[in-house]
Amino acid sequence: MPAVEISPSLVAAAFGGDQRALEQILRTVADDVHRLARRMLWHPQDAEDATQEILVKVATRLSTFRGDARVTTWAHRIAVNHLLTTRRRRAEDPALTFAAFGEDLARDLDAEYDARGVDDDLLAQEVMVGCTQGMLLCLDREHRMAYILGDVLGLTSDEAAAICDITPAAFRKRLQRARERIQHFMEGHCGLLDHANPCRCRSRVGAAIGHGRVDPENLLFARRVDALNLDMQRFTDAGAIFRSHPELRTPPALVDAVLRAVS
Repeated sequence: MPAVEISPSLVAAAFGGDQRALEQILRTVADDVHRLARRMLWHPQDAEDATQEILVKVATRLSTFRGDARVTTWAHRIAVNHLLTTRRRRAEDPALTFAAFGEDLARDLDAEYDARGVDDDLLAQEVMVGCTQGMLLCLDREHRMAYILGDVLGLTSDEAAAICDITPAAFRKRLQRARERIQHFMEGHCGLLDHANPCRCRSRVGAAIGHGRVDPENLLFARRVDALNLDMQRFTDAGAIFRSHPELRTPPALVDAVLRAVS
């Protein structure tokens, strides 16, 4: 959640037509909304599109804020509802299951590839982020959302339940099911979690490039070589791997576009 909480008076000012107040609200929640959308939808462009759609809803639904929760909780509830009900995005293939994903990870290990001058560490990081994000897509949307809120973003069950508009007990059950499925899959396939597994990020680079899932000249996820040392880092649970991903900030122009759209 944002470090700076939004006051109800700021919402009232924005609803009354104060553009600076509206801009402050949108910029305060934008990074968290974008972070949530990126984890849910895999592809960065889909995440940016969804973030813009959500911010438009936040800006145009200020009259629905009743003050019975924090403003950020209210905004996150809008985001969650949108991401759970929006149209299927490009990476959300209903045929993608843990079984199919596991079979894919076992094929074409250590294949040769042309890095086109891109650092091998950066390519390995690209594979790691893309692959683990792909694992999330094996979960249905409700369990994926629970896992992201609870194990990746680290919200308490009370916070996440309020955002999802369910009871804390129901959220904990949903999170536990998602956690067990992700952990079980990674224990059997992911070399980051268990070094006895043959699939490692570097061993998958050639296959990822060969199948068109990684383009060395247009990396979707990796942004800096030293964000994660894939040789030395050891993880004890699946959530730690997801939390190690480098976080991308929301493009400033995205909020500007929303402000223009709703002005």
